[in-house]
Amino acid sequence: MEAKELLMQQWASCLDEEDWFLPMKPVLEKLTAEQALWKPEEGPANSIWETVRHLLFYKKRLLVRVKGEGAKEPAAADNDATFSIPDTSPDSWVQDRDELFSVHRALGEILAGSDETSLSAPVPGERTLALEMKSLAMHDAYHIGQIVLLSKLQGTWPAARRFG
Repeated sequence: MEAKELLMQQWASCLDEEDWFLPMKPVLEKLTAEQALWKPEEGPANSIWETVRHLLFYKKRLLVRVKGEGAKEPAAADNDATFSIPDTSPDSWVQDRDELFSVHRALGEILAGSDETSLSAPVPGERTLALEMKSLAMHDAYHIGQIVLLSKLQGTWPAARRFG
């Protein structure tokens, strides 16, 4: 299997093709803003929405870097700041969620149009496109697990799930 094919499969499994872990789209698309903001009463945890903002930050950052639009790169003081939610309205939840899906798809299109040379080329930040895409896919899988757990803890997870 070629590296590009493997990366494309990993990328698709993070958004809408179920594999060994659940994809983001069916996990997030039916959540309300209230459910997305929920946190357990005890222990430190980010909400689902905070996690979506965090994922969106890093995907947008890579997208603008790959497109050579560094001036549009999102900024954050540190990693913790990437979890912030400036507007907690229901419309803002839908916008953030849908933007996450859109940016993910845009990066997938870049990956699909890449060749060995572009996959091996460094993007600003020193790592290659292939390594950045692999790392973001693993990052997604990690946080998708957290999102599923939060859904289960708050009781919004379906008793019998069917995705696909």
